[in-house]
Amino acid sequence: MSRYPLTSLEDLPDDLRERIEPIAERTGFVPNVFLGMGHRPDELRAFMDYHDALMERESGLSKAEREMIVVATSAANDCLYCVIAHGAILRIRAKDSEIADRIATNWRTAPITDRQRAMLDFAVMLARFPEEIDETDFDILHEHGFSDDDIWDIGSITALFALSNRIAHLAALDPNTEFYEMGR
Repeated sequence: MSRYPLTSLEDLPDDLRERIEPIAERTGFVPNVFLGMGHRPDELRAFMDYHDALMERESGLSKAEREMIVVATSAANDCLYCVIAHGAILRIRAKDSEIADRIATNWRTAPITDRQRAMLDFAVMLARFPEEIDETDFDILHEHGFSDDDIWDIGSITALFALSNRIAHLAALDPNTEFYEMGR
């Protein structure tokens, strides 16, 4: 399940346990990412803080669109854990049992809006070929109604999950089996 030691929920510092317990109660399990990063509590805490700052606040991007970014960029980075875990969240937020699989396989042909396709084109380019981004790419996003703050959010989500993808690869972190059935 992981190349590094997994921590039990009971062994986490109180503040982290108090943040993770409600997630475990809602889902019925403790996501492996928390147990996998738990042996480094300061890093887990920082990761969770940044995650919540990007993924849970009000934004010009819907919560489903934010999950679309995670799924598409994680697929581009070959990160099984994040594709499966955030695919489950996307299915639930989009109320669509197929959308995560379609985006993970090929966001270019997924049944999404042109606006969302432009968002994912930019996010995947940033994830894989950041040196190729130029002003034209920003212009395209503006033409689709994205504000500069929205574009910052697209970039920040892409960056956070590039970190997450690489930690999952480093740790050889497997997704919880429960994620596969969520939202189906």
